[in-house]
Amino acid sequence: MGSPVVSLPPAQLQPLLAAYDASVRTRRLHTLLVLGCMVVAMAAASASAEVSLSRLIENIDRFPSYIVRLFHLENGQPVWTDVAEWFWGLRRWLRLLGETLLMAYVGTFLGAVGAFGLAFLAAANVAPSPWLRIAVRRFCELCRTVPLLVFALVFVIAFGLGPLGGVLAVLIHTLGALGKQCAEVVENIDMKPVEGVASTGARWHVAMRYGALPQVMSNFVSYTLLRFEINVRESAVMGFVGAGGIGQDLIEAIRKFYYSDVSAILVLILITVALIDTTTSRIRHHLIGMEAPS
Repeated sequence: MGSPVVSLPPAQLQPLLAAYDASVRTRRLHTLLVLGCMVVAMAAASASAEVSLSRLIENIDRFPSYIVRLFHLENGQPVWTDVAEWFWGLRRWLRLLGETLLMAYVGTFLGAVGAFGLAFLAAANVAPSPWLRIAVRRFCELCRTVPLLVFALVFVIAFGLGPLGGVLAVLIHTLGALGKQCAEVVENIDMKPVEGVASTGARWHVAMRYGALPQVMSNFVSYTLLRFEINVRESAVMGFVGAGGIGQDLIEAIRKFYYSDVSAILVLILITVALIDTTTSRIRHHLIGMEAPS
């Protein structure tokens, strides 16, 4: 049987209904106020950034026409009518693409090694010193705040053209990004194993090795694989500033209006990134699944 419906006397019901209506009006007013602030902020930001809808509408036809030209050869025929002509530089592009992957791999690996160590120094629950934790946190913020292309440009100026500048840029940016992510993972661990190891008189690094690391290792590797995916995409454009890789030929083809070359290079990058994303995603899901209770 269902529960009986309780009916309140009008004298008690009216104040409750009035309070409910007032609460609804207040929430609606707050929502409208937030939306109004967002619209004003958007208008101010658009004006400051010189966003012009009239210019966008006037030139919108140029974008699809450029895309169409990317998939036509110099003789005007579609690229798929002569694949050999479309991928005429395949050997060189594959070599540069391999250079891009190596830049991303070396930079990610070295940055991850550094981030793994800094994570325990930056985590609030296990850091050996509050001042050290603050210093490591600010250092990681600096490493990830500066855009990767800016780091690459600085290192290219310092060390000359080539992949070295790209590797160093990826390393520093990975150190900052992974340092924060891994520190947050450490802050969410169960402290009982750490306290148990420490209670035996073990030193701090031993407590981290046997009490904390087993809890976070799979997440550390998962975040590193995710970072590698991101770094492959970032490395593909670092050639724009002379840091080596496939980006060098891509920016040259764009500047010289070699339309079919641009599309061929983009197709190679797209296929490579898709394969890496698929592979690393499966590995990451497997690693995360290892932490689930059996």
